[in-house]
Amino acid sequence: MQHFDILIIGSGGGTKLARPAAALGRRVALVERDAFGGTCLNRGCIPSKMLIYPAEITALAREAGRLGIGGIGKPRPDFPSIVRRIGHSVASTSAEQRTLHEPCPNLTLFQEHARFLEDHVLQIGDTRVHADQIFVATGSRPHVPRIPGLAGTPFMTSTEALQNVKLPKRLLVLGGGYIASELGFAYGAFGSDVELFVRTRLLRHEDEDIAAEFARVFARHHKIHSGFSVERVTHADGIFGVEGVDATGQRVRRDGDALLVATGVTPNTDNLGLDTTSIQRHPSGSIAVDDRLRTTAPGVFALGDCIGRHPYRHTVNYEGEYLMRTAVRGDSTAPLDYGPVPRAVFSQPQVAAVGQTEAELRERGIAYIVGRATYQDSTPGETRLLDHGLVKILVDRHSDRLLGAHIVGAEAATMIHLFIALMKTSGTLADLLDMIFIHPALPEVARNAARDARRKR
Repeated sequence: MQHFDILIIGSGGGTKLARPAAALGRRVALVERDAFGGTCLNRGCIPSKMLIYPAEITALAREAGRLGIGGIGKPRPDFPSIVRRIGHSVASTSAEQRTLHEPCPNLTLFQEHARFLEDHVLQIGDTRVHADQIFVATGSRPHVPRIPGLAGTPFMTSTEALQNVKLPKRLLVLGGGYIASELGFAYGAFGSDVELFVRTRLLRHEDEDIAAEFARVFARHHKIHSGFSVERVTHADGIFGVEGVDATGQRVRRDGDALLVATGVTPNTDNLGLDTTSIQRHPSGSIAVDDRLRTTAPGVFALGDCIGRHPYRHTVNYEGEYLMRTAVRGDSTAPLDYGPVPRAVFSQPQVAAVGQTEAELRERGIAYIVGRATYQDSTPGETRLLDHGLVKILVDRHSDRLLGAHIVGAEAATMIHLFIALMKTSGTLADLLDMIFIHPALPEVARNAARDARRKR
């Protein structure tokens, strides 16, 4: 049996621990059964954004006429070439990251599947391994619902949609979250007719006003079936059929030559052998951890998508850095404080948010003020001839501190950082207004929302 001081399962967020721990002289094992770099690099945020960016350029070119720019309204994107370029880039980056880890002293890489035998004993391929500290960062995978007729058909999840080189004429999408919205937009921008089948509403976890504005704009280019109950999927002669009941109670069937299933994710914990350990899981399958990311097995920690908290690469990076300080170096025993956790949807329009939604504040009985400003009622919005976009902020009525910020519109994922910094430093509405905003830049819309909140005090 081999012994290590530290064993890490997963080369996504787990890389925040591997090389730094080895540099301290710890004997470290890093286990990755798939491509190096984890979900974000290989099947998630990086290839999806590499697909979305040319889709954004294509969509903007089609709208150039409204700005008086002729001659570029019919772009011809080379979809297969774009997808192949993305695949090559991702594979190269994955190989480079692996190369960075291979020569590290004190670090052993295992390209195998890891399975627990006991709390601190694992079977890794043909090797049995014991480790004093174990960090589980196994991520998640697309969730595939049990819909009659779906199993066995050549449907796509986000994984296949990012590798597919054949642009479908009509794409049917099951789901209404950020993955469905991002990939639905990208395929639509490249030329597919896209229809989304949404159980409740688009982006149901976002603030209701933001989600409504997003759906209004998104529906200009894509067909949305909200409140839809999918009953059956069919596939014959290369054609998919989605059958179900719409929000009015009518039975609907729609056909397409491709089907994307984007109904969420499930944690990669079901094949780790956790039933042989004292590590507990939630009913969803995610690993239960405390406020220091400790599992119920002493010396075993978990981070990232597999704990079911925040499904973002930026949060697992934060968790990995925290564990490096506390569990590995022992510099601190303080519990993990995430602070304000931001999120973004890279669709068109973009959506970004940090903090609480208005519905959450109502549910908690917190007194608040709403500040709102539209893009079109601003100089930067006017320069772009924008007819959509909204910044909405939620301010504590008593302390004047920002409780939440929500944006839908151009550059939302960039604009939200103004509010992240304000919330991280416990800033107030007065702090936000007591600064000079560049004119005419889009953050002026954020300032206008703050001014609106001040008028309502």
